[in-house]
Amino acid sequence: MILGGICTRHCGFCAVPTGQGEALRHDEPERVAFAAKELGLRYVVVTSVTRDDLADEGAEHYARTIQAVKREIPGSHVEVLTPDFHSREELVRRVVEAEPEVFDHNLETVERLQPTVRPQADYHRSLRTLEIAKRLAPRRVTKSGLMLGLGETVPEILDAGRHLLSVGASILTLGQYLQPNMQSLEVQEYVTPEKFEDLSRKLRAMGFEKVVAGAYVRSSYHARETFSDLGDAQTCGNSETSTSI
Repeated sequence: MILGGICTRHCGFCAVPTGQGEALRHDEPERVAFAAKELGLRYVVVTSVTRDDLADEGAEHYARTIQAVKREIPGSHVEVLTPDFHSREELVRRVVEAEPEVFDHNLETVERLQPTVRPQADYHRSLRTLEIAKRLAPRRVTKSGLMLGLGETVPEILDAGRHLLSVGASILTLGQYLQPNMQSLEVQEYVTPEKFEDLSRKLRAMGFEKVVAGAYVRSSYHARETFSDLGDAQTCGNSETSTSI
């Protein structure tokens, strides 16, 4: 996770500290790349807090981190899980032009629950961010994820899937929301394995190339394997020896 440890937004599901963002460490991209190399990684997932306080919302830092990893580990693959960048095309472009193999931005929940779950975000803005990323780099993989158990209905989940497909997302993760502390939103439902499987089957039938669903699934869950399973020859090359974090 880059861009410091303090988020400038206050989402109802998250335990990351919130407040004024920390000063950026200029050498963080190189330090991340060095750590990934020391760990023997070939597939690196980079995410961050949201930095609405920065003029570029952290886009340049993302780009530099992608480039540093690829420079330090030739042949490696990078997946980014980004904030929405307020759907500013120039910021999404900066990240995409650094050539991550996968651009991920999570809807997190269905449209109806957004004001409660992500009060400083916006459902349609998130969709626009994914649409921009796909339009700027049509051959790159775009991805999103939902947490279940917050009170959403099956039709609402399927609607979110349709909206994601309409902006070009090809991978979707579904996981169980777990309350991280007493101040966070309460769990409304513990989703059964059977329901996860049923949703996965329905969403794949709608057109997703890959749906990863289960109680412990998170955005980067088996990320390398998920990407490799796509058989994405246009961006992947040989990913059989990759390792994910």
